[in-house]
Amino acid sequence: MATTEKTLQINGMTCSACANSIEKGLSQIEGVEKVNVNYAMERSTIVYDPDKTNVNEFMERVEKLGYSVVQEKETFDISGMTCSACATKIEKRISKMDGVSSANVNFALETIAVEYDSKQVETTDMITAVKKMGYELMPKQDGKDKIDHQEKEIKKQQNKFIFSAILTFPLLWTMVAHFEFLSFIYLPAIFMNPWVQLALATPVQFIVGAQFYKGAFNSLRNKSANMDVLVALGTSAAYFYSLYLSFEWMNAGSVGDPGLYFEAAAVIITLIVLGKLFEVRAKGKTSQAIQKLLGLQAKTARVLRDGVEQELPIEQVVTGDTILVRPGESIPVDGEIIEGRSAIDESMITGESIPIDKIAGDTVIGATINKNGSLQIKATNVGKDTALAQIVKVVEEAQGSKADIQRLADRISGVFVPIVVVIAIATFFIWYFAVTPGDLRSALIPTITILVIACPCALGLATPTSIMAGSGRAAEMGLLFKGGEHLENTRSIDTVVLDKTGTVTKGEPALTDITVTEDFTEDEVLQLVATAEDQSEHPLAQAIVLGTKEKGLSLLEATDFEALPGYGIRAIVSGREVLVGTRKLMKEQNIAILNSEASMEKLERDGKTAMLIAVDQQLAGVIAVADTVKETSKEAIKRMQELGLDVIMLTGDNQRTAEAIASQVGLSHVIAEVLPEQKSDEIKKLQDQGKKVAMVGDGINDAPALAMADIGMAVGTGTDIAIEAADITLMRGDLNSVADAIIMSRKTMRNIKQNLFFAFFYNTVGIPIAAIGLLAPWVAGAAMAFSSVSVVLNALRLQKVNLK
Repeated sequence: MATTEKTLQINGMTCSACANSIEKGLSQIEGVEKVNVNYAMERSTIVYDPDKTNVNEFMERVEKLGYSVVQEKETFDISGMTCSACATKIEKRISKMDGVSSANVNFALETIAVEYDSKQVETTDMITAVKKMGYELMPKQDGKDKIDHQEKEIKKQQNKFIFSAILTFPLLWTMVAHFEFLSFIYLPAIFMNPWVQLALATPVQFIVGAQFYKGAFNSLRNKSANMDVLVALGTSAAYFYSLYLSFEWMNAGSVGDPGLYFEAAAVIITLIVLGKLFEVRAKGKTSQAIQKLLGLQAKTARVLRDGVEQELPIEQVVTGDTILVRPGESIPVDGEIIEGRSAIDESMITGESIPIDKIAGDTVIGATINKNGSLQIKATNVGKDTALAQIVKVVEEAQGSKADIQRLADRISGVFVPIVVVIAIATFFIWYFAVTPGDLRSALIPTITILVIACPCALGLATPTSIMAGSGRAAEMGLLFKGGEHLENTRSIDTVVLDKTGTVTKGEPALTDITVTEDFTEDEVLQLVATAEDQSEHPLAQAIVLGTKEKGLSLLEATDFEALPGYGIRAIVSGREVLVGTRKLMKEQNIAILNSEASMEKLERDGKTAMLIAVDQQLAGVIAVADTVKETSKEAIKRMQELGLDVIMLTGDNQRTAEAIASQVGLSHVIAEVLPEQKSDEIKKLQDQGKKVAMVGDGINDAPALAMADIGMAVGTGTDIAIEAADITLMRGDLNSVADAIIMSRKTMRNIKQNLFFAFFYNTVGIPIAAIGLLAPWVAGAAMAFSSVSVVLNALRLQKVNLK
């Protein structure tokens, strides 16, 4: 049994008992042979069987024990990869380095994301390791640099193709003229001369084809095989066999047709270079979503400093700056309006087409458009902290991550090339010894054809191009998938659990009713309750405070405020104890509520949230607030149900209030009176029934449930996109985004399966046809090039998806 050793840097240990606890916890993982935790060095060394466990499992166990693994994450650009086998090889090499916990290569993006311990390994070590393999690792380029690099690569491939095509065309002419039905085409005799053909084919083989020889050498030196090996073997066999025939022809007196295959080698290389040109162009288009997002960013901002207005590059704006924005201009950074009012077009961030009215005190998002009013804005988030920068980061990480289906494709491509070489050699011997005994020419053609048609380029592009295009298009629609695996897994959701407040409803309740007992007056109770609730940040509390102030009542002094999650609040107001909350709270305090039960039930039947009030342990009355349903909730829930989803509303409200809201939006399944810490338990119960559950919430009270669900969806407003617990952030506060996310996931996965079909179809059908000699080498080259192009073009269809 082969074992692997990994060292993890651990944070949070305070004594040797912590080290013993971690050592014991890690030792219990199946596949772990030996664990040594050094408290002084804050380091854990683990010897394990990689077939049974992995570093991610160790990290999860350490975090469950209450500690953390110190990791840095960096993304690099890679140059020199030609197929998915290259990506797999680089990934394996970096993953085996000491201090590296994970490495994830994206062949389509030509990037690698590495999580590592900087005390054990440096980025220079990774760069050196990859360079020895024949590739180049570079710091990740952003924005204009990335576009410039793509344009240079396109120009490079274009020049190679033009040079190769000019030399190959006369050779192709000689091949075409051999077909009887094209015998009318004039063929200059000079083109049939073997030495002329050699002169034309040699630059194509060794100048244009140098990249394949270099790649093959590096690959074989590292004891692996990739597309370059197949192309180099196939074209070299055709070229050198033709060279051998040319000398034979010369020795025979330069008479007759030597039957050369220079044109096969040249045409194959030319078609592969053409395929690479199309591929590079198409791959550039798959990352257009990020380029569009980056293009939204304002380049300059008019800043008011020391009373002087000055125009500064966006990089020089700092938090706290006052920024002036005129009508029609893009808002440079995230901020808060301090003067003015306007309608703001946030469609480029949230996907919401209707401009939103904003006044002083409201927040604005950088890159949105100020429609019709002059504004003064105080900068709150600049640079990498802006909503736009975070969106770009999330989309890039999603595009660079791997879906599970891609991991399967990577494993296949890792063994595919050696298998193809074995098949090609076996085919050669079968033809040479059995089919056409002693005929080298007849045995060589199917062998070359197999080597060429079997290149696994399309297999490596099938999944990442779809993930890139799908997640990019989703971002334009206000859906941020935090990883390719979430884009994949969302399609299998069959149950959607919706938090009520702020998700189904607007989350902006208003004070509607107050009834008091005979020992109190309405104004007196309102003042006491509003003063107590003023210490709380809960939306219901703020509604009571706002409603009280609107009645012209002032607040008193409050002390000893205490929030009682799931029950209510307690505070001392002007020396009097005030309790506001549920029946459970009153029962716990032994306060009789029988006299208010009827009014409570009536308010709850009307869909209002009713709360009991007690002052100095005496029931003082009932206060009610109502949260209105979002205009789009009913339509969105209907869409989800039409998709075959079981939609459930989960809330801490009582059963009656929850059912009243549910009836307004067409829901029949409600789970009510659930404390925040119990929400995740309810998700677990549904999962235990075999359901695949998505939880949709605001990401604050719902964080444990979002983490527990198979897919967590956080409703954000653009500035809340970094909610750690969620897998998807819905930029619009609109439940239609839930249905959109599921549809987008299904369309992307369908696209991936189509791509994998294309990739496998060419290989599985092409190899046997080539083996029995029914496929010419140049046709194989064209088919191989077309397979890669067809996969990328199919993925690009996702960029045109419109769900409206």
